[in-house]
Amino acid sequence: MAEQQSDLEERIIIKDQHTKEIDLVNRDPRHINEDVVKVDFEDVIAEPVGTYSFDGVWKTSYTTFTVSKYWCYRLLSAVLGIPLAVLWGFLFALISFCHIWAVVPCIKSYLIEIQCVSRIYSLCIHTFCDPLFEALSKICTNIRVAVRKEI
Repeated sequence: MAEQQSDLEERIIIKDQHTKEIDLVNRDPRHINEDVVKVDFEDVIAEPVGTYSFDGVWKTSYTTFTVSKYWCYRLLSAVLGIPLAVLWGFLFALISFCHIWAVVPCIKSYLIEIQCVSRIYSLCIHTFCDPLFEALSKICTNIRVAVRKEI
């Protein structure tokens, strides 16, 4: 009985990873589009002091702008939202696939190979260059530099 309960809980947890509840009120919880899409009537159309249109025209313009922006967005998202969601889902799946199955293995393989080359290079440097530089340093230890100011 306890085994069936844990098996059921495990299936529920696995299902919840792909079908989590979404918030229909706060649709941008991470504030991705905070600055980009907040365009109101006042951000686009403004009349400076001294050049005012009729109040009725101003109110109608405001209403027309707001309603048309709202409904155009809703219609575009209704028509193109699902196809674009499929496209973006496919694109990010492709990127994830390439990263998991190609990029990371190539980087790991490169790091393994370069470690071997690094050891051989280090041995060559220590074998050939260290004695040469030690000899040069012993030759140059007796060199003295003096600065004199001649008048």
